[in-house]
Amino acid sequence: MRDENCIFCKIANGEIPAATLYEGEEFRVILDLGPASRGHALILPKNHFVDLLDLDDRVSSQVLALAAKVGAAMKKSLGCAGFNLVQNNGEAAGQTVFHFHMHVIPRYEDGPSMVSWEPGTCSGEELSELAECIKKELK
Repeated sequence: MRDENCIFCKIANGEIPAATLYEGEEFRVILDLGPASRGHALILPKNHFVDLLDLDDRVSSQVLALAAKVGAAMKKSLGCAGFNLVQNNGEAAGQTVFHFHMHVIPRYEDGPSMVSWEPGTCSGEELSELAECIKKELK
């Protein structure tokens, strides 16, 4: 299932050229045109899923293993010290292309600070209330 108007569907299925790192039956991994760091890649499913909530079990069970494989290859080939996996869901979370994708961002020693936040505070009572609220929906 593809969305004919989705640019990531077109890239994932080879209709639009991209610097491809990996291609399999379910995914294409490409270099990001607007990289956060040298070697920044995107994992794109070949089928269209809007976000993580839309992803089917078969594809979701494969994406993390592929991300680990790409990250390991980056560490060996690029000499990065680590990598971030970033996956945004919804406009408020920073999603700009509504086709599920996962960023694999190489991180280098003394590189720029990114994908970080200032830790907030939360009382024990508030944590308990939040946990109970969320747990109700997990059942």
